Amino acid sequence: MATSTRVAIAGAGGRMGRTLVELIHDQPNVVLCGGFDHPDSPVVGSDLGLNAGVAELGMRIESDIAAITEQYDVLIDFTLPESTIANVAFCREARKRMVIGTTGFGDRRAVIDEAGADIAIVFAPNMSVGVNLCFKLTELAATALGEDFDVEIIEAHHRNKVDAPSGTAVRLGEIVAASLDRDLATDAVYGREGRTGIRERKTIGFETIRAGDIVGDHTVLFGGVGERIEITHRASSRLTFAGGALRAAAWIVSRETGVYDMQDVLNLR
Repeated sequence: MATSTRVAIAGAGGRMGRTLVELIHDQPNVVLCGGFDHPDSPVVGSDLGLNAGVAELGMRIESDIAAITEQYDVLIDFTLPESTIANVAFCREARKRMVIGTTGFGDRRAVIDEAGADIAIVFAPNMSVGVNLCFKLTELAATALGEDFDVEIIEAHHRNKVDAPSGTAVRLGEIVAASLDRDLATDAVYGREGRTGIRERKTIGFETIRAGDIVGDHTVLFGGVGERIEITHRASSRLTFAGGALRAAAWIVSRETGVYDMQDVLNLR
């Protein structure tokens, strides 16, 4: 009989933390062993299950990752860059694996790459199985369509998202740039206003929408003469991200070191 993967949740009181608890509750191959949140969070000390709207689990939300160190194999982290960087340092020292869905690291991404020398990490801007299939489809489309099509990436999220464009949109841009031998750092255009002039052919455009409670929409538009192709993914529930994260946790537990993404987990390389 297969052994269940023991997981803990960073930011257990947040939206994704509660969603993970809700989903883990019904998983046969993943077991929840703990969770923590910021020391100032009002949910610290409350029951993990009750806080997520499921059954009482008899585990309280801790205020410090150190309180649950011995209880888990994989830490799942969908928090903020500052918190995740601290958790990476802790897990590296404790030799604990991680699944990271946090976005907006910028240059601090190097900390995660360096930690991969000592622990195994799945780090992906989007844990959705559908989005990761879209990554592959975008690569195929960009390679096949080549320089004859303009590329625009449109993303929409809820009003509370603090980074823009989304990590998923940036990853889509990176895939397009690599497929077309472009440099995203110089070819990306983030929004347009005023008299912008004729579109540069190598431009990879980004448009960002923040409104209401949109969970996450992404479209890669390839515009040619007489036709256009759109690759679109729309998330209607955070359960899709949580499900991918649990799949990643079950996968990474058999790895000792290295930084992977969902393309590895889903065997889409």
